[in-house]
Amino acid sequence: QVQLVESGGGLVQAGGSLRLSCAASGRTLDSYNMAWFRQAPGKQRDMVAAITMIGNTHYDDAVKGRFTISRNNAKNETYLQMNDLKPEDTAVYYCVYRYGQYETWGQGTQVTVSS
Repeated sequence: QVQLVESGGGLVQAGGSLRLSCAASGRTLDSYNMAWFRQAPGKQRDMVAAITMIGNTHYDDAVKGRFTISRNNAKNETYLQMNDLKPEDTAVYYCVYRYGQYETWGQGTQVTVSS
């Protein structure tokens, strides 16, 4: 079983930046994908960004150009660099491990962007 530990969330002013980190432990497998999801109060849980084992990336239109997903496979870590943050980015952010049809979710970390 893979466990995910997230860090880097917090409170930031609009226009500021945060970097989320996700450390994976346990029995990670070859060719696994990683993703970040977020859920704001009263809204659906949406995928923010995803990255394959070899570094191919996908972004939601709402964050494209502001957020960057990356990974360090040697450290089993995944990152989400968030720049030019807006109040509408306020949400709980989740790290997700994917292998085939199986997935593991992190505990979530709160990101709050003030005006």
